[in-house]
Amino acid sequence: MPGQFNQQFTEFVESYYEKQPKLISWLDPELDSPCQYGDAVDGEVHWRPVKAEPALDLSKTLQALELQFPEQLTEFYSSYFGGGLKVQHERGELQLLMSWHQADFERLQQNIIAHILMKRRLKQRETVFIAATDHDDYLISVLVATGEVYLEKVGMEVKDLLAPDLAAFLKQLSF
Repeated sequence: MPGQFNQQFTEFVESYYEKQPKLISWLDPELDSPCQYGDAVDGEVHWRPVKAEPALDLSKTLQALELQFPEQLTEFYSSYFGGGLKVQHERGELQLLMSWHQADFERLQQNIIAHILMKRRLKQRETVFIAATDHDDYLISVLVATGEVYLEKVGMEVKDLLAPDLAAFLKQLSF
């Protein structure tokens, strides 16, 4: 059952699309995305965020990791297909990650598993990335144990807290 965050995230995504209606992404030549529309031009296609119906399922990933994600993190990754949302944070430009289609969602889950296994090998607290930054060696991540949002330097323990949860983090963003 979707929670309060799901409604907030839906409003955030809809507001984003209202203010950024001309979204363009690279076309995947092998698979169409449920969010692309119109004809491709020079390998690019217009897109809009599309609600995943039914919600995308992370349960096998969670079972494999013997882990439970915070509800907001699960809702973040299971609610929409899209090309990623470019946003501004006081720390710089970010791109909130989204899955382009089901196969991309499968790849995302593999990347999440690899990331968590790396964190375990390094004996660091487990995180899941939610956004790319304009610096290759930094991510925006959610600390699995608490749901807090951090700026994470790849390979390092998180220490730069940005928000107590995803809902508060979304309120820090502009577009």
